[in-house]
Amino acid sequence: MKYEILAPAGDKNKLETAIYYGADAVYMAGKRWGLRAFSDNFEQDELDKYISLAHSLGKKCYITVNIQAHNDDFDGLSDYLLYLQKIGADAIIVSDAGIMSLAKKVVPNLPIHLSTQASASNKYAAKFWADQGAKRIILARELSIKEIKEIREFLPKDVELEAFVHGAMCISYSGRCLLSNYLAGRDSNRGQCVQACRWEYYITERSRADKGEGELYQIQQDKQGTYILNSKDLCMIDHLHELIDAGVTSFKIEGRMKSNYYVATVVNAYRRALDQLLKDKQAYLSDTTRQKELEKSSHRLFTTGFYFGSTEKEYLKTSYPVASSEFIAEVVEPTDKNGFTLVEMRNRFKVGDMLEILSPDQNFNKTFVVEEIKDNNGNTLADVKEVQQLVLLKTPFKLNKHDILRKDKKEK
Repeated sequence: MKYEILAPAGDKNKLETAIYYGADAVYMAGKRWGLRAFSDNFEQDELDKYISLAHSLGKKCYITVNIQAHNDDFDGLSDYLLYLQKIGADAIIVSDAGIMSLAKKVVPNLPIHLSTQASASNKYAAKFWADQGAKRIILARELSIKEIKEIREFLPKDVELEAFVHGAMCISYSGRCLLSNYLAGRDSNRGQCVQACRWEYYITERSRADKGEGELYQIQQDKQGTYILNSKDLCMIDHLHELIDAGVTSFKIEGRMKSNYYVATVVNAYRRALDQLLKDKQAYLSDTTRQKELEKSSHRLFTTGFYFGSTEKEYLKTSYPVASSEFIAEVVEPTDKNGFTLVEMRNRFKVGDMLEILSPDQNFNKTFVVEEIKDNNGNTLADVKEVQQLVLLKTPFKLNKHDILRKDKKEK
């Protein structure tokens, strides 16, 4: 059985990063018809270029066409679908019945994956969509592992199951939220979500507010958090074996709007976890270090969501996003013969700092003390403070493009 780590690619740099850190496939979007309009996304010629790049490395690309479509959204859609087929997209991700119907007529050989937005939350709905031509069902996030197993047993064997394993969870059923539309006039179901559930909110007493006398009170943070509308972050890295047993073959990471550092950290962690599980299940089950690694990039408290039938709403007890490590620099060019590595600064660092390496190779989690830094003119630097400055950093290990340097936030 072939299992898949599926990573977000909100732009070309994140696509390259996801592939470098071990993703088997990425999901991405053009400038229209996808649900993350505020990602950089890809122009049509870029889709062609980066799908070809992914294929040359043995990776797959799935293109999101998963808005809840209105009549005018179909203008130009047939031509776009034909283009995706021409450039070799491995599948399109669809939630709208009208778009699925059109795709079956216009590009019958282009595989269709049913988006989680379609809310396939029972075996009969999943079978219905499979009968309509869906080759993969991206399951509703509200399902338990027990329910997923029942769906798997009910479907034809050639229909695959995909499930989210990590990242932000929407407070609305399968992501069908109207909050962004109501508060900002931007329809989350057409790709324009402003993530209003993650804003800070205030309360006031009604009778005084009606008289224009209401005083606003900020909802203060305590150990349970303050951002009352957003959930904890999903994290299933310690439960991949249970998802496999239930019949899931594609493990999806949320985050096309997240940082490059997030993509690198999370994809790397899940790649290593899945490889360990498939090689030595007992070693995987006894490993207690994985969540600590995931805590190094920005995250909220972790939850297993609905997978184990949680009824106490513990996934809604939120906190402010935190990270135990700071993204310091990304490698731009491999280490040269003199031991200098060209890096792009992301956060301030200086001589004497202890840095840790994030890499898919044997350098993963190795540390070193910064001893020598030079600018492009060969001048020695003691402190790197200019945002995104390119500097030459002396490193004791041979680093490669897209390797990342980070620093424990406890380090001074």
